[in-house]
Amino acid sequence: MDLTITADGRLQVAGPAGAPVVFHPIWLRERLPDPAVIDPQTGQRLEEAAETPQDLRVTAATVDGTISFSDGCSGPLPAAWLASALGAGAAPGMGAALGMGAPGPAHVHWDGTLHPADFPRADLADVQSSPAALGALLDGLDAYGFAVVRGVPIEMDGGLRLADLLGPIRVTNWGGMADVKAIPNAYDLTMTPRHLEPHSDNPYRDPVPGYILLHCLQNDADGGDSTLVDGFHAAAILARDNPDAFHTLTTTDVTFRYHDDTAFLQHDCPLIACNAAGDVVQVRYNNRTEMVGRLPVGQLDRYYAARAAFWALIAPASPLTLRFRLQPGELLMMDNYRLFHGRTGYSLASGSRHMRQCYMDRDTVGSRRRLLRTA
Repeated sequence: MDLTITADGRLQVAGPAGAPVVFHPIWLRERLPDPAVIDPQTGQRLEEAAETPQDLRVTAATVDGTISFSDGCSGPLPAAWLASALGAGAAPGMGAALGMGAPGPAHVHWDGTLHPADFPRADLADVQSSPAALGALLDGLDAYGFAVVRGVPIEMDGGLRLADLLGPIRVTNWGGMADVKAIPNAYDLTMTPRHLEPHSDNPYRDPVPGYILLHCLQNDADGGDSTLVDGFHAAAILARDNPDAFHTLTTTDVTFRYHDDTAFLQHDCPLIACNAAGDVVQVRYNNRTEMVGRLPVGQLDRYYAARAAFWALIAPASPLTLRFRLQPGELLMMDNYRLFHGRTGYSLASGSRHMRQCYMDRDTVGSRRRLLRTA
C-alpha cells in the first residue's frame, strides 16, 4: 500500500480503484487504534478530539508500522485498519474506520412489478436456529425496506417470537402487541374494514417507531390485500422529475397530531427528510393526521402542489404500488422510515381479517443487524 505525505502534511493513499485518497491528520489521529487514543475495552475515545492542534500535520507514516504527527504524538498504523478506512468511503464513521464490520447492503429501489419470489423472506424456525439466517433476513430488510417471515405461530403474541430475536418492542399508548381488526365503535380507521391509503405510521411521535411487525392470524375476507410503496424510490423520482416539489417537501414542516382522552401527540417535520449530504433518510405521509400550518398563501400553493405530485407517485393506482396478500402465520416487517403501507377494503360478510402488530425502534433493529455482521 503506497503512502505519500503531501506538502501540507496530509496522508495520501492509493484507494481501491487506484485513485488517491487524502486523509486529514486530525481525522486519522482521533480514530487511531491506539490504546492511548481509543480505549480497548469500550471502543470509546480517550483524547479530547476538539483540543487537538488545528495545524496538526502527519510527519511520517509506515504501513504496519507507525504514524507520527507534528505535535510529537505517534501511534500504530495497521494495514487492515487503513484498508478498512479506505473501503468505508469518503467519510466513514468511527465504527467502519476501526474495522468494525463491512457496511450493509445498498438500498434496492423497487416498484409494483417486484415478484413475490424476490421478496426478502425466511422461515421463523431458520432464523431462530441460525444467526446467519437472521442476519441475511435483516440485510434483506435493510436493502428492500420490508421482509416476510413464515411459520410464525398463529397465536395472539406469536409475533413476539421474531421480535424477541431482535430486542425489546416499542410500547406506545396503543400498548405493546395490538390488534388490527374491525371492531364496533372504532377509535381509529385501522379498526374498520375500510381501505387504508398508503401511509407511514405514527408521524406524530418523536422519534417515530422505526419498524412495524404485522402478524397475520386470519385473512379470509373478500379484500384486505396489503399494499406497499417504496417511499425512497418515490422521493428519488420526485427529485429527478420535479426538483422544485422535492425541495418544497424537504423544507416545509407540517404538523402531525393525534389527540384522544389518553394522549396528545404532536410532531412538526417535513414529508421528506434528508441528511447533510442530501440523501433521503425518512419519508412521511399520513393524510389522517397531517395538518399544515397557516403559512403564507404562496408557500401553501407550493406545498399543496408538491404534496399532490408526491401523492400521485404513491397512490394505490401508481405503478410503484406493490400488492399482495398475507396468509395466516406470515409476518410482514416494514421499515417505517422508508415504506408507505396500506390495504384494500374488505367485507366482513365473507370472513374476517385479524392482524396483530407491534413496533420496534430503529436503533434496536440496526444494532442487531450490525452485531450479526461482525460476529
